[in-house]
Amino acid sequence: MNPAISGQDVSVRYGPNVALAASSFSIPSGMVTTLIGPNGSGKSTLLNLIAGLVEPSSGSIRLHGDEPPQLSYVLQSTKVNEALPVTVAEIVAMGRYSNAGLVGRFDETDRAAIQEAMERMDINSLAGRHLAELSGGQRQRVFVAQGLAQPHDLLLLDEPLTGLDLPSAQAIDRVIHDEQSHGCTVIMTTHDLAEAQASDWVVLLSGRVIACGPPSEVLTQEHLSAAYGSLHIEGDQVFVDDPAHRPTDARHRHGERLIHTEADRSDLHG
Repeated sequence: MNPAISGQDVSVRYGPNVALAASSFSIPSGMVTTLIGPNGSGKSTLLNLIAGLVEPSSGSIRLHGDEPPQLSYVLQSTKVNEALPVTVAEIVAMGRYSNAGLVGRFDETDRAAIQEAMERMDINSLAGRHLAELSGGQRQRVFVAQGLAQPHDLLLLDEPLTGLDLPSAQAIDRVIHDEQSHGCTVIMTTHDLAEAQASDWVVLLSGRVIACGPPSEVLTQEHLSAAYGSLHIEGDQVFVDDPAHRPTDARHRHGERLIHTEADRSDLHG
């Protein structure tokens, strides 16, 4: 395994509160990695740590490579103010601000990257609309497009598929695999065991890193019990009780991933 990121006894504290206890882990280059665990397990903390938005309280985290990787971080659309007085096209264009320099003018490369990102997320028809006019799935596609427009080798996604309509979930899922095929390292948080099982690498958390590695080695009954406590086993299926994961009855298969739609609502599942 060629590592993109590794942590050695790394921890994060906010005053007296421990957000992530001392943990060691590695994340491979050029693969899709999911960070999974119950609510409050440290997934977002670890993602912010990788992004450089928080400093470790102890231990160390290392981004490997001859040069520091270019990083793009896509937040959930639910964490963004819908009243922002900007259009979809302007939001996507923000992904090129770091490339525009002091003058702040886009060149041909910038404009092409913005256009390509909008086409990949199928949002050209929304270009002149504002966030408040969009559905949750459309908003998420806009922010993923912004992340794609930004120069990057490492794409971080905070629960990109949670609660989306099927077309939006499929579009984002397709982009995740496209990014991987172009050599990008993708790291995403999720509450969904099916999404984790479909990834190349998994980091399981519960206040600390419980295990990391291929899904078959990490998502075992022993490790899941350590992370979640209560498990329900039906045949070869494992279900976890996680109130932060929006419940659903139905699943839609896209490629090798199981995608949950915002219309689904019933029993708790993994």
